Amino acid sequence: MVLRQKRILVTGGAGFLGTHLCQKLLEDGHEILCVDNFFTGSRRNIEHLLDNKRFELLRHDVTFPLFIEVDEIYNLACPASPVHYQFDPVQTTKTSVLGAINMLGLAKRLKIPILQTSTSEVYGDPTVHPQPESYWGHVNPNGIRSCYDEGKRCAETLFFDYHRQHKLKIKVARIFNTYGPFMRLDDGRVVSNFIRQALLGEDITIFGDGSQTRSFCYVTDLIDGLVRLMNTPAEVTGPINIGNPGEFSILELAETVLALTGSRSSIIRLPLPADDPKQRCPDIASAQKFLGWQPNIALEEGLKRTIPFFENLLRGGPQSTAELRIASPLAV
Repeated sequence: MVLRQKRILVTGGAGFLGTHLCQKLLEDGHEILCVDNFFTGSRRNIEHLLDNKRFELLRHDVTFPLFIEVDEIYNLACPASPVHYQFDPVQTTKTSVLGAINMLGLAKRLKIPILQTSTSEVYGDPTVHPQPESYWGHVNPNGIRSCYDEGKRCAETLFFDYHRQHKLKIKVARIFNTYGPFMRLDDGRVVSNFIRQALLGEDITIFGDGSQTRSFCYVTDLIDGLVRLMNTPAEVTGPINIGNPGEFSILELAETVLALTGSRSSIIRLPLPADDPKQRCPDIASAQKFLGWQPNIALEEGLKRTIPFFENLLRGGPQSTAELRIASPLAV
C-alpha cells in the first residue's frame, strides 16, 4: 500500500521509457497523467492502462504550456533515437529547451519536484572513460547529432538555473543505453535493429569495425533508478548517471543476438556515422551512493526478455509480455 498517493505527470508517457514508468508508478499506487504528442510514442503502448481509474491520457506537445495540478513531474518528452531526433532537428531542440522551460514553469507555479531525463549524449564522444558526472563532455555543437546532445545540455542548464534562482526541487538523471519491451521496430537503436534484423533473417549491419563500445541497461532497472532518484532528499539534485556499467563492443552485441535468436543472418559493415562516440560507459558511483541503486539484469538475460516482444510485433500480435503482467492487476 502506497504511503501517500500522488498525482504524477509523466511527459512522453506513451514512449518506450514512459510506458514502463507509468506502469511502475501505477503499481506503486499513484494517479498518473500521461502526456504525449505521439511523435515517437504510441497510444498502442499504453492501451493496457486506459481502463485503470488512476490513469489519464492527454495528447499535448510540451513545447506549449500546460496548465494542470499535479504533485510531481517526470519530464521524458523528447525523441531519443538518432533516426527520430534527426528527422526534425529544429523540433527536437525545441522539445528539449521549450519543453524544459514549460515544465519547469509548471513545477515552479505548483512548488513541486521535477525530474529531467537527460542523457549520456551530453558527454559526446568522451575523452574520459568511464564517464563520471563531473566530466563536462566532448560534444560537437553543430553536427547532425547536436540537436539532441546540445538540447539536452541546455535543458540541464535550465534545470540547475531554476534550482539556484527559484529554489526549485530538481532531479537530473543521465540515462545510458536502455533496451527492453516497448521499443519501436524502426527506432534505429542498435538493440532493436539487431533483434529485428536477426528475426527477419536480414544482414546485421554494424557501423565501422564494431569495436566501439556501449553499456546496455535493461529497462526495469532504469525505471527503478528514476523512481529512487525522485524519492531522494531535496539536496540530491544530480546529475546522476543511470545505466549498466557492463561494457560490450557492438560486435559482441551482434554475436549475442545471433546466438539467442538462432538466426543465420550475416554480419556486414557500413561506414561509421558522423560524431558516433567510440566509447560509452557510466560511472555509477553516485547512483550507488545516493540511490542505493545498481542494475541487476545482465545483458543476455535482458535480451531473452526482449526478443519475445519483437517476435510478437513481427507476427502482428499484441505488445504485451508476461513479464510486464499488463493484463490484470492495474485494471481496477
